[in-house]
Amino acid sequence: MARRDVGDVLLEVQDLSVDYLTLNGAVSAVSHASFALRRGEILGLAGESGSGKSTLTTALLRLQRSPAVTVGGKVLYHGDDGIVTDLVPRTDKELLHLRWNKLAIVMQSAMDALNPVKRLGAQFVDVLRQHDPRMTEKAALERAGDLLALSGIPRDRVDSFPHEMSGGMRQRSLISLALACDPDLVVMDEPTTAVDVVMQRTIMSQVLRLQRELGFAIVFVTHDLSLLLELSDRLAIMYAGKIVEIGPSTELYHHPSHPYTKALRDSFPPLYAPLVEMRGIPGTAPDLMNLPKGCAFAPRCTRAMEVCGTTRPELVQVSEKADAACHLNDPQRETVGAGPSDARSENGHAA
Repeated sequence: MARRDVGDVLLEVQDLSVDYLTLNGAVSAVSHASFALRRGEILGLAGESGSGKSTLTTALLRLQRSPAVTVGGKVLYHGDDGIVTDLVPRTDKELLHLRWNKLAIVMQSAMDALNPVKRLGAQFVDVLRQHDPRMTEKAALERAGDLLALSGIPRDRVDSFPHEMSGGMRQRSLISLALACDPDLVVMDEPTTAVDVVMQRTIMSQVLRLQRELGFAIVFVTHDLSLLLELSDRLAIMYAGKIVEIGPSTELYHHPSHPYTKALRDSFPPLYAPLVEMRGIPGTAPDLMNLPKGCAFAPRCTRAMEVCGTTRPELVQVSEKADAACHLNDPQRETVGAGPSDARSENGHAA
């Protein structure tokens, strides 16, 4: 649901591909991903486990570690000074001035991301003084208190160790830390996975408030499609390492053009609707080292046709603002069964 004014293109991803190098060969975890993210926009990234979401987000910021290797494509960062930088060929040293200053990330496990033997304030000071060596320790601690207060955490928590805080407080601390240098983009990789649903709502409300106040763009990764539908301006749906559909959140919810998007949507119960029998997606995700010749989703798809088993569909425009990779959207081909765009009305009922 677009609720924010978005600006010019901030990040442009072109044919990005990431492999994991193994003794048995290369595993294509992300294949030819392409999209553009605008300033102030929230892009949701959804899909089952193993679909390539986290691999894609770490590749955006060049944070992937061996055996992951970016084997093709570009990640173009459009600076506010008009300079366009391709992040893919840059070294860690060359990226130092962009990371945290312009591009930041919130990991999914605060206990893993925060240093357990350093007080919270010291960890903020490290980040702030690394990117602004002129800042004094006193000023950095003051700034740390301000950042924590932005996320609803008492300022005196700068003296706490991570284990002295609740899970929700640690996660909000990570979000505050990501905002320390006023970045243009914050990547959030399942930041609410380790907290209960009440704290999840609290965290997301604060994220949206901060995003409106500060204007940063977000790439948000989660398994919870219902959360993304509420949070994001646009959605990208991933399956077997590929983006199979991308477009406005409301359009993908009410009129999905890919059977996998529809199946994901229908596996989450609507909040305001009569009780219905929920059904999961049959089968399992494919082995990335042994993908089907045609569409990777075809073995699980109730609407698969003969062409789906032989020809891999490309991502093509299916509406004014949405793209999908499915043979069902080819007007020259006959389709079978009910269309993937079975819509739900605004209140969650099947239309």
